[in-house]
Amino acid sequence: MREELNTFIEFALKEDIRDGDHTSLACIPSTTIGKAQLLIKDNGILAGMEVAEAIFKKVNPKIQFFPLMKDGEKMAIGDVAFIVEGPSGSLLTAERLVLNCMQRMSGIATKTYHIVNLLEGTKAQVLDTRKTTPGIRLLEKWAVKIGGGTNHRFGLYDMMMIKDNHIDFAGSIEAAIEKAISYQKKKGLDIPIEVEARNLDEVEEIMKLGKVQRIMLDNFSYADTRTAVERIGDSIETEASGGITEETIREHALCGVNYISVGALTHSVNSLDLSLKAL
Repeated sequence: MREELNTFIEFALKEDIRDGDHTSLACIPSTTIGKAQLLIKDNGILAGMEVAEAIFKKVNPKIQFFPLMKDGEKMAIGDVAFIVEGPSGSLLTAERLVLNCMQRMSGIATKTYHIVNLLEGTKAQVLDTRKTTPGIRLLEKWAVKIGGGTNHRFGLYDMMMIKDNHIDFAGSIEAAIEKAISYQKKKGLDIPIEVEARNLDEVEEIMKLGKVQRIMLDNFSYADTRTAVERIGDSIETEASGGITEETIREHALCGVNYISVGALTHSVNSLDLSLKAL
């Protein structure tokens, strides 16, 4: 993860700086040393502290980072998350990237924390999805974990998810599963296989075939979800997905599923308000 984070930071800084932060270079002598604090301006769950420190250090190793809070901690308006001290121009060069990352991550962590609490007392775990912002999936899924959620697959490489289009193009559920298993054997892979079911008949078909680790119940009613969970039992993991909102998620959880995937954790979340203020 460290290598991936470093790659992201290098790309993001290159995108922002190019041939120089000309405003800071023009206005601030290179010898000027400054200090700033991250001021919290929204209530929620803090996320992105490690990312912020890595960004500051990448911009200038001379910057000192003093954390006052931790990722996953509840934050309130007026709190100070960290203090940084170092060359003033470097602090300003890093400022926007730090804020962009922490605001986005804190918004996701806060949303995740809220939804996880809606499921308190059930066995269901909240999953993220691949509905992430291109280029920053690492940060968004990291934020989900900080908020108490569970990461689904990171990409197309670490889990096979056989969805409706795969089934239709392959010709049948059986054909798709058999092809997936054969492919893994040929490639020497050992990654989980999940299959999407569109109705109870498909659940039965998948169960008869076996050989998969999880069944996704896509857009199932509460009644059908409960029936599917009863039929599947503990033999295969179950995941509810599709059209699930904050108002309906607990009812889905009470059906007994192992997981509930929520695309809204990352695709339509509001960033929280944070500000870097000079001291």
